[in-house]
Amino acid sequence: MADQAPTAAQNQAADYLEEYDIISNEDLEEIKDAFERGSLVEAASKVMENLQALESASLNIAVTGESGSGKSSFVNAIRGLGDEDEESAPTGVIETTTVPTPYPHPKHPNVTVWDLPGIGTPDFQAATYLEQVEFSRYDFFILIASERFKSSHAQLAREIKQMKKSFYFVRSKVDSDLDASRKRRSHTYDEEAILRQIRENCQQCLLAEGVTSAQVFLLSSWELSKYDFSLLEETLAKELPCHKRHAFLLALPNISLGILQKKKLGLQGQIWKMATLSCAAAAVPIPGISITCDIRILMKSLSSYRQNFGLDEKSLASLAEKVGKPVEELKEAIQSPLGREISKDVVLKMLTKAGGGGVMVLEYFTKAVPVFGSIAAGGLSFATTYHMLRSSLNEVANDAQNVLIKAFESTV
Repeated sequence: MADQAPTAAQNQAADYLEEYDIISNEDLEEIKDAFERGSLVEAASKVMENLQALESASLNIAVTGESGSGKSSFVNAIRGLGDEDEESAPTGVIETTTVPTPYPHPKHPNVTVWDLPGIGTPDFQAATYLEQVEFSRYDFFILIASERFKSSHAQLAREIKQMKKSFYFVRSKVDSDLDASRKRRSHTYDEEAILRQIRENCQQCLLAEGVTSAQVFLLSSWELSKYDFSLLEETLAKELPCHKRHAFLLALPNISLGILQKKKLGLQGQIWKMATLSCAAAAVPIPGISITCDIRILMKSLSSYRQNFGLDEKSLASLAEKVGKPVEELKEAIQSPLGREISKDVVLKMLTKAGGGGVMVLEYFTKAVPVFGSIAAGGLSFATTYHMLRSSLNEVANDAQNVLIKAFESTV
């Protein structure tokens, strides 16, 4: 028998989902797998296992370099902190780190950046050093130099490679080099040419020490959004396993529109899982609409959106202090009610508002995942909750972009 043609409602739903980029093909395949037996409860059990693995995934980043190279400032910057913040690593020209020191991310404690003791002393031995810092606990190494890379960096890189671990070369403090060049040659200053020269010099130094085809990332911990940071985070994310990649992504500081977009896409892939849990848990009927769900699970998800996008009070206050603007001025850029407050009443209003979209989402899922037709009211609850979370994520992400643009009064 030939397949039946889609109904007008199903076509409308498919167009709606395509327009708003509601779900990816990868997510759809996961949903089909989770709902293969047609039971919301069994699907929720699979989802819970997946989420627990995701939330328990740890990421350990090792940062090392010579004394005064700016490694402690990098440890702070990559966690979204300044050198004077309460949870920051101590910094200074004199080596302040004598043992591997863990610095958990302030919002994502499963992500830890380790400040390792400095390298480059006359009696430095790479193999002994790696044993002393317990190399096996780190997922990858960042090797930092503020001037030129030396034999100690090359020795360590070779030893790390032998241990089958990943490492990345970072040339720090490029802002200082640019400032110095600007003062010396104000009329012929060429930033791109200077950066190219710095990179080539780093690669030549490493080549002289036997390290070939080295990729060097140019950074400034004071201006992390500039230079090669976006390339570095893209490279790291690409080479990490799935669960660790997700942890790394959410822990990135909100310093560019590109990072905000990546966080949005990462969180978008988890929406169907949260919708499944909410509808399969100890769900209660929602007055005014024919669905049941667990409001607490939804509130937890929405709160995580605010935190991950830096719209919580602490993050906004920190950003305001950094850019020298009143926090109320930044809050003016927030349009969504979820960007200001998350309460049971707000969530109920959002669910009621999502009812119409939920019907269209259900039409689509019923066509794409046939077992949805067998879970009756549970399907509508899932679709409405899914639509509400997706719309909310869009709104919070847009608020975060507006706040960032307001903070720097430019397109970042």
